[in-house]
Amino acid sequence: MAVASKMIPPPDLVPVRRALLSVSDKTGLVEFAQALAKAGVELVSTGGTAKAIAAAGIAVRDVSELTGFPEIMDGRVKTLHPAVHGALLGVRDDPEHAAAMHQHGIEPIDLVVVNLYPFEEVRRSGGEYAAIVENIDIGGPAMVRASAKNHAYLAVVTDPEDYASVLNALEMNLGSLSFDFRQKLAAKAFARTAAYDAAISGWFAEALAIEHPGWCAFGGKLETVMRYGENPHQSAGFYVTGDRRPGVATAKQLQGKQLSYNNINDTDAAFELVGEFDPARSAAIAIIKHANPCGVAEGGTLKEAYLKALACDPISAFGGIVAMNRILDAEAAEEIVKTFTEVIIAPEASEEAVRIVAAKKNLRLLTAGGLPDPRAAATTVKSVAGGLLVQGRDNAVVDDLDLKVVTKRAPTPAELADLKFAFRVAKHVKSNAIVYVRDGATVGIGAGQMSRVDSSRIAARKALDAAEAAGNPEPLTKGSVVASDAFFPFADGLLSAIEAGATAVIQPGGSMRDDEVIAAADEHGIAMVFTGVRHFRH
Repeated sequence: MAVASKMIPPPDLVPVRRALLSVSDKTGLVEFAQALAKAGVELVSTGGTAKAIAAAGIAVRDVSELTGFPEIMDGRVKTLHPAVHGALLGVRDDPEHAAAMHQHGIEPIDLVVVNLYPFEEVRRSGGEYAAIVENIDIGGPAMVRASAKNHAYLAVVTDPEDYASVLNALEMNLGSLSFDFRQKLAAKAFARTAAYDAAISGWFAEALAIEHPGWCAFGGKLETVMRYGENPHQSAGFYVTGDRRPGVATAKQLQGKQLSYNNINDTDAAFELVGEFDPARSAAIAIIKHANPCGVAEGGTLKEAYLKALACDPISAFGGIVAMNRILDAEAAEEIVKTFTEVIIAPEASEEAVRIVAAKKNLRLLTAGGLPDPRAAATTVKSVAGGLLVQGRDNAVVDDLDLKVVTKRAPTPAELADLKFAFRVAKHVKSNAIVYVRDGATVGIGAGQMSRVDSSRIAARKALDAAEAAGNPEPLTKGSVVASDAFFPFADGLLSAIEAGATAVIQPGGSMRDDEVIAAADEHGIAMVFTGVRHFRH
């Protein structure tokens, strides 16, 4: 049942006379406490926070002096007390509230400084179940929410990065904080507790393997405000969730201008694709444009792989993203910088490679510290009007699938290796996807078409263009293999691939007309393999 409002207007300026500090992250704590004390603010604190403040020679009262009750249960219970929450929630201009505070000796608190137990960090570090549970903060969020609700009379600070702005506001307003400033702090506080609770509920769902919890929440911390989104008239920000998966969100940017919305989207697509290729087996390069690969290849070295990938579609590669599965070396860096490139992402980079890339001051170089595991379970989210589409990420890997030869002719070992390569790439191409591969490199890619036949034709056309650009007499689709992300509903898509020169096909199978498609393959002496797994990507 909703509580009726008494419609008491909030004061504009509230003097800060007493502050309660209880923080897990003690970054800047002592300096902030010193500045508050110098401004004449009485400090009240808890546990380790109080010890840190007192150790710096700053006068501080323990919260137990307010409550008349000691901390108990290893500090689990210390601020959950009417003397604290009455001081936070009391509406000071309400006579009844004021009388209750006076009757029970509750002293008002004007500033609350709280950051929460490091649940996200402990979870991210792979802590044990009990350690993760122990880092679920209870008293902290309770104080934050109480203070944020009663922002008419007090301010709440949840981020050490806000200490400087609080001190500046206090100085400008002669020891008081304005209502507008308190509102903004309250909004940030509620956002913080929402993200914190989302992390906890997400962990429980993951730990208990609950695929579809009755309530689902997602949260993240603003990493950067971008100049714009997909287009200049759209605003955008980048939020990080704390996921440990190596990628663009965890990467270190060594140089180059700020990443754009499209850069981040495309770099993520590139690095997820290249993560499909085991660096112990071969070097691999993926070149991405508009979230679709325009060239992917394996080689003995990164340079060899890059040149093979570039040859697939050198026109589209201009202004693209380059991802690799090994440490960026000088040889590869020298080759990559010859073509205008927006972003390079690698697990690491050699010092010499970093120096080479540095000559292109706008080129962004990211090192992710590792490769994403293509088999790892995770959740993906897409917004729709009025809701969210939530699913497990596509972590099916072709090496783990039970491949079934359905034609009279089986693929040769070389064809089978290229078929697996092609299916790895098709998983990361927008549907409908057709991928031609020859000798460990894409030679034609058709993406995002409404018809699979059109995708086949576009891929073949791309191969013709690449052949002309390289001065080759015929496209490399002659003698290639082809992958389709989903089944061929009719034989026409397959016939288009055969016309382009493909000798073997990999596809999920499962069409009502599989027999017709298999018969067409047999008629042309084509080997066909079914995977039983589809890779739609929208």
